[in-house]
Amino acid sequence: MSSSAAGWIAIGAATLAIVALALAVVFYARLRTVRAAQQTLLGGGSSDLVDFAVSLQGRIDSVNSSVDGLESRLARLDRRVDGTVSRVAVVRYDAYENTGGHQSASVALLDSSRTGVVLSAIQGRDYARIYVKEVEEGRAAVSLSPEEQEAVDRAMKSA
Repeated sequence: MSSSAAGWIAIGAATLAIVALALAVVFYARLRTVRAAQQTLLGGGSSDLVDFAVSLQGRIDSVNSSVDGLESRLARLDRRVDGTVSRVAVVRYDAYENTGGHQSASVALLDSSRTGVVLSAIQGRDYARIYVKEVEEGRAAVSLSPEEQEAVDRAMKSA
């Protein structure tokens, strides 16, 4: 082998070494950036990303468990709210021709499924009567007077 070939090989090896050294510096700089990002993510702690991911998964599981508990409590609350009186209407009228001032009234008290009662107070000159009729999903088991039906219709339209 000649000395000029050995020189070219030495120059090539030196060039390859310089390129390898430059790549090592670039990769070291990138590694420092990744480590800095990891420290920021971990909050400056000494644990690694695996430990952080495990603790994060534990916190996520805890949140999911809390959400599941809240969902069941909310479902129970929804059932309770659905059973409360939420639709109300009052219709005042004169039950008899000789009376005035709309002294009689029908009140519809319904829940969200349109179930409840209709209360009617009929006022005469010398007496008062109160009637209670059940309503199931918007329909009464007994016939309703026009005023009672109007109270039910108004209550069903209210939100």
